[in-house]
Amino acid sequence: MQWIYPYRHYFVTLLLFGVITVIAQIFKQQLEMTNIILIHLLPVIVIALRGNLPATVIVTTFSIGVLALIYIPPTLSFIVHEIIYIWSFIIFYIVGYIITVQAQKIHANGIKETLLNTLSHDLKTPLSSIMGNATFLVETHPLDAALRYKALSQIIESSRQMNRLISTLLDSARLQNSRTPLKKEWCDFEDLVSIALREFRSDVQHERIECRFSEELPLFYGDGGLLMRLFINLIDNALKYSYKDHPIEIAITTAPTRWKITFCNQCPPLSSEELENLFEKFYRAENTADISGSGIGLSICKEITIAHNGTIRAYNTSSGICIEVILPIVKKPASLPLE
Repeated sequence: MQWIYPYRHYFVTLLLFGVITVIAQIFKQQLEMTNIILIHLLPVIVIALRGNLPATVIVTTFSIGVLALIYIPPTLSFIVHEIIYIWSFIIFYIVGYIITVQAQKIHANGIKETLLNTLSHDLKTPLSSIMGNATFLVETHPLDAALRYKALSQIIESSRQMNRLISTLLDSARLQNSRTPLKKEWCDFEDLVSIALREFRSDVQHERIECRFSEELPLFYGDGGLLMRLFINLIDNALKYSYKDHPIEIAITTAPTRWKITFCNQCPPLSSEELENLFEKFYRAENTADISGSGIGLSICKEITIAHNGTIRAYNTSSGICIEVILPIVKKPASLPLE
């Protein structure tokens, strides 16, 4: 279940506490107090690697509390008399703080690396197109009206490509910052899909997109901006990696407890390994080297889906590939206050 993924560090920490407690109780006579204290530092290290200082403080305090209550005399009490144990507790906090700060730096450098990799590759093509067409417009006199229109259209389309890419990077940075809450509101999926399709109106291929929605779709309570990015990235992916002039189908249906969103396009099938890795950051399938892209679009879709407690998967069909997004219904429009 993907909703567990963002909290995996906490589950691992709790599991470690359980394992450590069992081991320490079984070998209590053989283990010296120094060893018992050291193994209780492991959960602190695990949670500190997440880079979340409040979580590190909570886990460190809990670990110290367990030590004081069970192992340090007098047991079954939080009173500690010996100064050496107090210094050990202080070292726990120092170690947790240092690892947390370093994890935050590594995380920040990871985001910078993502930005630099994308800027150096995917922004180069639309930027070159804009500069080339702008130079053509300035230096060519007289200029035929049809050529002027074509050059301006290419500048506009390249600008839209850059805007989509930059927006994707900003949304990625926002999702990676766990302290940034979702801006939830009531969203109309039909409107979001319609607005997303406008991003591709200059692409003649967008006319092959067919939408099929259930009648009287209810509103969905979620982050409208991120959900818009989800639809834009899935449309962009379907247009890039499908046979030209073959239809692309977007279907949205609802059930009492969930939404089901599918994007299906006709293309060569993918192997089970490729399907499994499709949503990993910077992953590109082997047969897509000639198609522009950074490999972060679908990874953002996965992050947006997980942020809404949903699941996303890709699977082969008889004619191509479908990407399926399942979003749970956590709040219904009927609960909205009447104005």
